[in-house]
Amino acid sequence: MAVISALISYPIKGCAGVHLERATVEPTGLPQDRAFMVVDDRGVARTQRRDPLLATLRPAVSEDGRNLVVGAPGAADVQVEVDLDAARRDVEMFGVAHPGIDQGEEVAAWLSEVLGAPSRLVRVPPERRRVADGWVSGLSHYADSSAVHLLSQASLGGLNARLTGRGEPPAPVERFRPNVVVDGWAEPHLEDRVRWLTADRATLAYAKLAIRCAVPMVDQRTGAKDGPEPLRTLATYRRAARGGLAFGIKLSVVEPGELAVGDEARVDSWGDSEL
Repeated sequence: MAVISALISYPIKGCAGVHLERATVEPTGLPQDRAFMVVDDRGVARTQRRDPLLATLRPAVSEDGRNLVVGAPGAADVQVEVDLDAARRDVEMFGVAHPGIDQGEEVAAWLSEVLGAPSRLVRVPPERRRVADGWVSGLSHYADSSAVHLLSQASLGGLNARLTGRGEPPAPVERFRPNVVVDGWAEPHLEDRVRWLTADRATLAYAKLAIRCAVPMVDQRTGAKDGPEPLRTLATYRRAARGGLAFGIKLSVVEPGELAVGDEARVDSWGDSEL
């Protein structure tokens, strides 16, 4: 039996996560997950791939989503009264246009100072219905693809056994930025075969394997690039048939509902791994 051992929302894409004990998973994922995004002066998304300092920004969003506070080492916190009514503007993420609502000059100046480059903060419009594809498609905000990223402790433990066997330090789970961490499976990578999963009354369905980019090489505490591990070790055993290194899975929300740390994560249907 697997149980949920961590729930983590990332209100600002690329920034630090917020650990939750209980949350209502919505069609777009955990509350406020990737609802905000930092963009450059051309409106292009900033991610840890080229702006690893994003990892050091610590966002907190009020329960109603109308107030945002962001902190960073050595800087006073900035407070944002979230604007959902301003004119929509086009922003770009991985070459694809998306709508955004600019959150104003104060947070833009703060981000530009902290990141050392012109930056602005946008919020996904509440009417936005972006559909991410997959085995089962679903809605998401500014996530790379599907709304929920799940990783098992068994898979992380298997990777870390290989890392320490090569004389490398273990990789903390934060390097992989999961939304849901499950514990209790004895075998690594069982999540590859999950097709339908229920926890309490929420139902999640498999969308695709999580293909890793360069972000796991970023130290999430310092915002410094710290490669080539763990990707070098993953490359020895987790190459996906369709390309890339797979570690964890992406899920779509089929039935919204409550999730809590300690809940059983019940697999209702299994399939074959697409690795």
